[in-house]
Amino acid sequence: MSELSKSAVQLNTMIKTAIHDEKITPWEREQIMMLADEDGIIDSHEKALLGQLQDMIQSGAIKLMKE
Repeated sequence: MSELSKSAVQLNTMIKTAIHDEKITPWEREQIMMLADEDGIIDSHEKALLGQLQDMIQSGAIKLMKE
């Protein structure tokens, strides 16, 4: 199994926080997107995490809050 990139580990932490809190602000979402693109490459693990976050926002499991 390959080692996760530093950005993937940070992304995982940020998304787990959003899942735990059941909410995310537009600013937090933007920070997650910027972190994912920080190294110019969105690897398969990061892609999966971003997909999971988007699915949970669309299903209402995570609420997209106003600032």
